[in-house]
Amino acid sequence: MKIDCRIAMVVGFLVVSQLQAPQLQGPQLQAQETSPEPAPPAPASTASEAADHEALRTLRESLTEAVIRGDVEEQIKFAHPNLVTTWQNHQVTNGFDELRKLMSDMNAGETLVFQGYKVRPEADDNTIIYGEDTAIAVGRSVPHYNILGMEFDLENRWTATLVKEDGQWKLAAYHVSGNILDNPILTTAKNSLYWFCGISLLIGLAIGAIGMKFLSKRR
Repeated sequence: MKIDCRIAMVVGFLVVSQLQAPQLQGPQLQAQETSPEPAPPAPASTASEAADHEALRTLRESLTEAVIRGDVEEQIKFAHPNLVTTWQNHQVTNGFDELRKLMSDMNAGETLVFQGYKVRPEADDNTIIYGEDTAIAVGRSVPHYNILGMEFDLENRWTATLVKEDGQWKLAAYHVSGNILDNPILTTAKNSLYWFCGISLLIGLAIGAIGMKFLSKRR
């Protein structure tokens, strides 16, 4: 009998405790079940890559400003000593001395060949970074030129390879090209050819008419 009384007391205590415990309502219970865990901190590699992309964008803009000013020595500050550049006319320059000579030859006349940008160099997407010290960027630009008194815009596609040395990104290789099938120079050449053919035809017809008239008089 004493055992039954003890069991009854324990059961009663459990029931009273359950009734006195605070009950979670629907929204509170749902919030408790679905509350997200705090997000883990960003890995160091992601932060480092973001810093690299920002440094590469800064390099591109600073280099572009130096190109617009025609400041070759300032351009060289952003390049690796073994810089290799392939230009639209298939000319290749290796190192700083050849780059200086090319720029000097281009600007030897009274009028500068390079007149600035209609569209500044812009990347198609984020630079592709390989490992920790190599990157490749791809994009377009539209420079304005003056060649032999003819002014025109030439849309370019470019590829730049960069390397990081001593914590600084440097331009190591640059390849720029235009559309050989559709460009202002080709259009001008075609128009000149049409004019030449048209004038030649008129001259030929005039000579033929004079010749026919001369032969008719002899008869």
